[in-house]
Amino acid sequence: MELNSLTIDVARTAVQERQTSAVALAEAHYARIQKEDGQIGAFLTMSRERALQQAERMDRMAAEGKTLPPLGGVPVGIKDVMSTRGVRTTAGSKILDKYVPPYDCTAVAKLESAGAVLLGKMNCDEFAMGSSNENSGFHSVRNPRDLGRVPGGSSGGSAAAVAADMAVATLGSDTGGSIRQPASFCGVVGLMPTYGRVSRYGLIAFASSLDHIGSLTKTVKDAAIVLSTIAGRDPMDSTSADVPVPDYVAELDKPVRGLRLGVAKEYFGEGLDEEVRQAVEGAIEALKKLGCEIVPVSLPHTPYAIPTYYLIATAEASSNLARYDGVRYGHRALEVKTLSEMYRRSRDEGFGAEVKRRIMLGTYALSAGYYDAYYLKAQKVRTLLTRDFEQAFQKVDAIVTPTSPTAAFRLGEKTNDPLAMYLADIYTVTADLAGIPGISVPCGQTREKLPIGLQILGKHFDEATILRIAHAYEQR
Repeated sequence: MELNSLTIDVARTAVQERQTSAVALAEAHYARIQKEDGQIGAFLTMSRERALQQAERMDRMAAEGKTLPPLGGVPVGIKDVMSTRGVRTTAGSKILDKYVPPYDCTAVAKLESAGAVLLGKMNCDEFAMGSSNENSGFHSVRNPRDLGRVPGGSSGGSAAAVAADMAVATLGSDTGGSIRQPASFCGVVGLMPTYGRVSRYGLIAFASSLDHIGSLTKTVKDAAIVLSTIAGRDPMDSTSADVPVPDYVAELDKPVRGLRLGVAKEYFGEGLDEEVRQAVEGAIEALKKLGCEIVPVSLPHTPYAIPTYYLIATAEASSNLARYDGVRYGHRALEVKTLSEMYRRSRDEGFGAEVKRRIMLGTYALSAGYYDAYYLKAQKVRTLLTRDFEQAFQKVDAIVTPTSPTAAFRLGEKTNDPLAMYLADIYTVTADLAGIPGISVPCGQTREKLPIGLQILGKHFDEATILRIAHAYEQR
């Protein structure tokens, strides 16, 4: 049995039926990490002791004939923006280089309660700010499909680990496309649930009204299993929704025949790479052959999504990151003479260039005299974008689009042009602004063998439908 290529279901069954052990499964993944991660850079911190203790617990349950929980013995990775008790959590930033949380993020705790084995923490863009994973405060992540290219961001480490078989599944966070875009670039499945479906308690905040926790997995079924595990109301997070959580796995095999899929012209215009266009149009044709009805729709405010997102996200980031002041936790500058100097130097030494850029943009947008002109106007456009989706979903069950306008670009290609980097999120930010769920599934590859992703967007709290469509496409 090739232990590194297993899906969640197969891995759990293998441990349950004692075809292998959870400890052997964890050790096989650590061996893979030891061999491959030196050139990929997907992990920042290992949690070996915690992982092997959990693996031993799962093996004891299997030996005693007890039924393992849904992720019993499955090796997973956690994006380093989620708190893990007793395990260094940096958010990819030097300012939190030595931070060790005293508690677990709710999503992490739920995964572990379901039997998952936490291998370690995944590299990411600093405070989840980036589209290429080149903004990490420690080192860039490379795409396992082509080491000269980026894995996408900010959950690049999470996507790369799954693509390179260094973890069966990982958790990521999505603020403007940070699960779906790296999933597309690395050729894996990336699911972003509805805002409020998964608790954000323990997630280090970038932009509180936009952040979602989701998964990166090898298959759509694995994504359904993870979502069933981490979804649900959490009293520790007032923004988590008290909405029933369906059995996503049971919903997967329902027929898709008769479902209406919207295709928005705004997602197929200028800037879309021709190979990506052909692959996505081919995927849409495949869904049509499965019995789905293709319906043209319009999302007219889409051209305003990028400026709207970068005003709201940077404003919230400016507010959230004010807490890193060198006083309570995180990096504190040494040999300073005044409190003001300590604040300035601690933040200057701890934050990277992209984080500083976004803090300054956000502070400007929130400043007296500019609040109404920028931030308030952006919130009004956000409402218009949300209404676009609501009107479209009156006609269709889901919307299909490219995940990204291009396949993975080369390392260093866009680092000196922040605007070009921001435009890489053009097809994903709209879903975050509207709070709707989205999934990216592989739908082809370029002539250079680079993966291409198909994005499926759904109605609020209707993850079951987009998972069903994605699963039908995957299994065709």
